[in-house]
Amino acid sequence: MNPLVSIIVPCYNEQATIRLLLEAVLQQTYPRGRMEVVIADGLSTDRTREEVAAFQKEHPDLAIQVVDNPQKIIPAGLNVALATARGEIVVRLDGHCIPYPDYVARSVTDLEQGLGDNVGGVWEIRPGSAGWIAQAIAVTAAHPLGVGDALYRRQDSRAGEVETVPFGAFRRTLVEKVGRFDETLLTNEDYEFNVRIRLNGGRVWLDPAIRAVYFARANFSALARQYWRYGYWKLRMLRRYPATIRWRQALPPLFVLSLLGLAVLAPWWRLARLGLAAECALYGLALLLAGVQAAVRQKKPALVIGLPLGIAVMHFAWGSGFIWSLMSSLVKL
Repeated sequence: MNPLVSIIVPCYNEQATIRLLLEAVLQQTYPRGRMEVVIADGLSTDRTREEVAAFQKEHPDLAIQVVDNPQKIIPAGLNVALATARGEIVVRLDGHCIPYPDYVARSVTDLEQGLGDNVGGVWEIRPGSAGWIAQAIAVTAAHPLGVGDALYRRQDSRAGEVETVPFGAFRRTLVEKVGRFDETLLTNEDYEFNVRIRLNGGRVWLDPAIRAVYFARANFSALARQYWRYGYWKLRMLRRYPATIRWRQALPPLFVLSLLGLAVLAPWWRLARLGLAAECALYGLALLLAGVQAAVRQKKPALVIGLPLGIAVMHFAWGSGFIWSLMSSLVKL
């Protein structure tokens, strides 16, 4: 018999996309009677719960349960859902993604074949709304200059062992071994969970055949808030696991600090003015070339401007969040 799969979903104010997720679950090739959906809702103030209730009424053959997440943070929601879930295998999804029809089946197969202790796939990133800004952000969210070597955002990724995967699927016994999601981290909870898996001798496996549509942020302000949080909480995670730091994670804060330092010294030091101008020029040129290349390849002229803006927002927001987290930590010492 196929193992029972619990699909756990932390969400908050996802009325626009929660039905898309549930419809995608309904279309899974995995036996419907061997799946359950546990939604940990952070006390949504929109119509998220009404949308879920309406879907339950229309499709009573899919087991769906909604539980409260009063802390309103993702790791707490995941833990609440885990406490309710009954499945031998847990598949973690989000309220703003759409898994491909074979997502669950492929995840279960990879686990049963022993490819990894936590398995995941690739995001197919789409715009969060209409308009050239949202389209540019979707392209930016998968561009190497913006996300580095995050293979799950790359369409050309190959199967293999990786540091982390988005969402992930794992056996319930894994949680008993490495512990639940860390509720002191407001973001980076997936990465931190995967760090503990690897430290306990487990493997994190990326399978590009496991695919899900992910909706990127709809505007630059939302993108900035997202990456500021990423940078801020990344430092908190790295302080616990300093061996996991990578050179790419140091680049954005170092870049922001270099610009700030040169800008402060520029009024009094000619070399600082020259250095600031050179750094800005080289950075701007690199982003412009990336924008032109993307615009030509995808035949979207707006990417000439949109891609550089999106990458710059990501770099400055992530770097600033990281620096602010560092300063806050030093003040508390």
